[in-house]
Amino acid sequence: MQDFAQAQHSGLIGGQPVGPSQVAEARKTRREVGFPVGWLVAPATLWLLVFLVLPLISIIVFSFWTSAKGGLVPDLTLQYYAGYFYNEGFFDQEHRNFLTLSVFIRTLGSTFYFTAVVMVLCLIVGYPIAYFLAMQVQSFKWQMALFLVCMVPFWTSYLIRAVAWLPMLGRRGLLNSLLINLDIVDKPVSFLLYSEFGYTMALVQIYVVLCVGPIFFSLSKIDPAILEAARDMGATPFQIFREIIGPLSLPGVAIGMIFIFVILMGEFATAVVVYGGKTSTTGTVILNYYAIANYPFAAVNALMLMLSMMIGVVVILRIVDIRKEL
Repeated sequence: MQDFAQAQHSGLIGGQPVGPSQVAEARKTRREVGFPVGWLVAPATLWLLVFLVLPLISIIVFSFWTSAKGGLVPDLTLQYYAGYFYNEGFFDQEHRNFLTLSVFIRTLGSTFYFTAVVMVLCLIVGYPIAYFLAMQVQSFKWQMALFLVCMVPFWTSYLIRAVAWLPMLGRRGLLNSLLINLDIVDKPVSFLLYSEFGYTMALVQIYVVLCVGPIFFSLSKIDPAILEAARDMGATPFQIFREIIGPLSLPGVAIGMIFIFVILMGEFATAVVVYGGKTSTTGTVILNYYAIANYPFAAVNALMLMLSMMIGVVVILRIVDIRKEL
């Protein structure tokens, strides 16, 4: 290997041309050093097989079985898929359910709605935070310190973060007490807790940090010399953001949105704690059918949720080509 390096670098300015045989020999030498590739990927492959592939195959198989009192009966049937999509009276003009989607599809649609709203709000709240950390804070030490402050909510349990909204938004909570003391309202308002407002705010607070991190690292990679050159050429701050900062931060935005989208689509605990179970998400539907041991129908809902998540991720990646932008 030393001989090859000496042959390649024979002077201070440059080296002699390297032939194809020497390049092939060098690559062969580099492959022989270290652990074999198979041993390096074996633990991750085994982990994925045991905890991802096998459970997924089990869910697919169970969705075709029949639920019985004694457990699952392994007979292939499509009745649970039909129950998910088909709504009685859908094709009957005289029926009240004429052309009405099934409750499970509508629940999936409401899950999409809340997810989209929270994603937009997380982007509105998280992008300025990431921009401030990356562009306004010059010291790397302070950048990391403030970023760790943003990560503080993740140092506690998810359930604790959800339950913490109860004393904040309750009728006798901190926010209602503040409104009464400031004479803004005469009596406690009830729309804060167990409402769409409280549910949305709780989700934004819990998951906003998932988009702050990727956007912060994307913005940190921007060369300040490019921004300085744009200013020297007379570009306004808006033009700099539109032409340079915005496009270069798109990979971080896409990654953050994927993180939030995937987690929110399976969200169920916040809906129960903060919304009081007044709304149903696909996650709560799966939980309810699992609780009554109707595993095939829970598996069908889980598969439809997973398919929707895959479609959403593909759409985000089509909007922002991460490989091209990085």
